Amino acid sequence: MSDWLTPGLAHIWLPYSQMATTPTPLPVVATQGVRIRLADGRELIDGISSWWTACHGYNHPHIRAAVERQLATLPHVMFAGLVHEPALRLAQRLAALLPGDLERVFFTESGSVAVEVALKMAIQYWRNKGRAEKKRIVHFRHAYHGDTFATMALCDPEEGMHALFAGSMPDQIMAELPTDESLRHAFDLLLATHGERLAAVIIEPLVQGAGGMKMHDAATLAFVAESCRRHGVLLIVDEIMTGFGRTGRMFACEEANELTSIVPDIVCLSKALTGGTLPLAATVARRHVFEAFLSDDPSAALMHGPTYMANPLACAAANASLDLFEREPRLTQVAAIEAQLKAELATCRELAGVAAVRVKGAIGAVELAGTVDLDGLRRRCAELGVWVRPFGKVVYLMPPFVIDSADLSVLTSAVCRVLAERAAGL
Repeated sequence: MSDWLTPGLAHIWLPYSQMATTPTPLPVVATQGVRIRLADGRELIDGISSWWTACHGYNHPHIRAAVERQLATLPHVMFAGLVHEPALRLAQRLAALLPGDLERVFFTESGSVAVEVALKMAIQYWRNKGRAEKKRIVHFRHAYHGDTFATMALCDPEEGMHALFAGSMPDQIMAELPTDESLRHAFDLLLATHGERLAAVIIEPLVQGAGGMKMHDAATLAFVAESCRRHGVLLIVDEIMTGFGRTGRMFACEEANELTSIVPDIVCLSKALTGGTLPLAATVARRHVFEAFLSDDPSAALMHGPTYMANPLACAAANASLDLFEREPRLTQVAAIEAQLKAELATCRELAGVAAVRVKGAIGAVELAGTVDLDGLRRRCAELGVWVRPFGKVVYLMPPFVIDSADLSVLTSAVCRVLAERAAGL
């Protein structure tokens, strides 16, 4: 390990880290199932699915075999003027899974870029229809949609991590989530007042992830969708974190369909799309959005094309991941995880310094009050044999769906113990 760790760390720039003070990261040498093996031989149970991606656990043999087969025949080819089977099969399958006529798939490599493409689609949709003035985007307090410049403008400017760039980003409109009658009236009034210049509303359905694991009900999502429809504003649903079973449905927006039929105009996907194996994202548009780009005028086309767009290896992994959702009881497993998280994190509510406990699907979040020693919490969790990476004031669990009840209890017990130790020191 000494031949790569210390020399390599001298040249790496880590994410979300103050490099002057950040602790040395843990060196990983292997992963399997729900476990991360460190260079010193220790194993950690992964409580966050490697930033919410490894829904089937690590090194699933079906995904690994699919990638190996693809690697032997077609690792990559440009996706301009050329197409290939893994991408076309994946696009067809995603269109079949998503609600309504969400049927045109644009592939990228990351969630942030998937959102960027959605914004370009929404704004150019109106421009192509002769409504160039409709170019502002409504987003919500506590939202997070990415770290690129256009997506930073859609994050909460006060609670997010992008305040440094205020004034250098596009000026968008932040609203409160309409979770009660008063807020619903205010949101509807916002769209009624500014609808002539609004291109779209973007929302994380049911759970706002990196903004603090804030949760809202399906009625709120349904109201936002209906208000957008009533005022002629496109609805972009960011399912990058919630998609592929995390909230208990294949896609979180499906839950609102129990109340009223909604079909988002544009959906953004990534994270668990490949089962946590390779970078891939998708922006999926409804038929009427796509048709607005069809014209004899070349300037009406969507001018975007990542170099590694629709990478065949990633598409093969994604197809294999969808196979597993078809063959294995993933949503049943999520329901079991949800029940266990609710039962075993409940004791945290009684601890000093705990503001709230929230659970939705395979997401369990404990929101803390007061000053939070993030590095200390992470270090103590690792000492207890679990990989948990709190952020802001939230300690959360988002384990792989294949975790068994015993390993999940190790995770919840570690969280409860660490927070009890924190409470004792307050």
